[in-house]
Amino acid sequence: MQVSVESTGNLERRMNFSLPAEQLESSVSGRLREIARTARIKGFRPGKVPAKVIEQRYGEQIKAEILGGLVRQTFDSAVREHDLRLAGNPRIDRSGEGELDFVATFEVVPDFGDVDVSKLTVVRHAAEVAEADIDQMIENLRLQRRTWNPVERAAQEGDLVAGALWTQVEDFRQPAEGAEQFNTLIGSGQLLPALENALAGLEPGVETIIDVAFPEGWRQPQLAGKTAQVHVTLAQVSEPVLPEVDAAFIKSFGVRSGETDKFREDIRSNLERELKGALMNRLRREVGEQLTATWAHVELPPRLVENEARAMLAQQLEQVRRGGRDPGQVPANAHEAFLEPARKRVLAGLLVGEVARRHDLRLDPKRLNETLRLIASTYEEPEQVIEMYRNDPQLMSGLQNRVMEEQVIDWIAERAQHTETPLSFQEAIRV
Repeated sequence: MQVSVESTGNLERRMNFSLPAEQLESSVSGRLREIARTARIKGFRPGKVPAKVIEQRYGEQIKAEILGGLVRQTFDSAVREHDLRLAGNPRIDRSGEGELDFVATFEVVPDFGDVDVSKLTVVRHAAEVAEADIDQMIENLRLQRRTWNPVERAAQEGDLVAGALWTQVEDFRQPAEGAEQFNTLIGSGQLLPALENALAGLEPGVETIIDVAFPEGWRQPQLAGKTAQVHVTLAQVSEPVLPEVDAAFIKSFGVRSGETDKFREDIRSNLERELKGALMNRLRREVGEQLTATWAHVELPPRLVENEARAMLAQQLEQVRRGGRDPGQVPANAHEAFLEPARKRVLAGLLVGEVARRHDLRLDPKRLNETLRLIASTYEEPEQVIEMYRNDPQLMSGLQNRVMEEQVIDWIAERAQHTETPLSFQEAIRV
């Protein structure tokens, strides 16, 4: 195997290598012989298909598969031999000189120098699930199952109201004729505050004129930045009716016994799982900020940062689409707005990996299993979810990376100078 590595930038490398033709031919021939033993082709008995027919049908596909495997195997072997630490995935192409000659372009991990995490100052947040938090969750569940009862009285906060409105400012009327129908929950923040706040106290069937100041940049240009008169008439006012926390209510959430104590126990488990995740996210941000601030001077692989920025842009666009909105035409350089956060994310990720490498930190199988069971416990059939993860290499790899990152974050936080700050449950889960 012929391999040469050259620097094409501070952190970019180019590797030229060639594959032995005999190895490729031998591997392809061996694989075709295996196929010939079991191949079923019309006109031939199983195991009696001529080698030439097997090669014509499967040769190109098998050659491409084996060539791809040999290229990656050869590249990985050369990386180990030259003691290279890659940052991101390489780009491997044919070099153009020969059928089995390839060139790989890749970036390497920068030199971070002394990585002494004991110099970092980290704030660790602590919180517990209180009985009041369980009470609040039960109240939230009641609100999710509420029904609405029409009433003959003035509207008040918490009521569901239906009505019609039209808006006038100077010579502009919206809509031009008639009125727009609306439904809203008073206190939900779905309408402009000045309009929503004025709904409380209104009587059904009575038209009321409300002065509403529309913000600059409002979707209707004729109203943007102006104070308009909104004519509102409520058609119906409905008050919420919350269900009782009885056996039937409790059973509807999967607690077969219908017992209150078991219901509260399950809610506590769910809240503690949510709290654990929230505290880890806070610690991840805290440690990440300390790492990126301390090693901000380190030069990072530019292509890796750009790829991360593009991934962050794609994630935001997907969120916009899921929200039912059209992101419109995206400029070619739109990812540049994410370069700074992408740089921090890449820097933190590389440093976490560097700490794990230098201190030979290994994935804890017990912690991995606990995390998997924690994830599975949120589903109706936990064992099926566990089996799904174990049978899907991509899912399991993502979980392993997550658990390993959390292990390293904990390891860093334990050795850094840290203080503990108590929070309530609600404070802790707040983004």
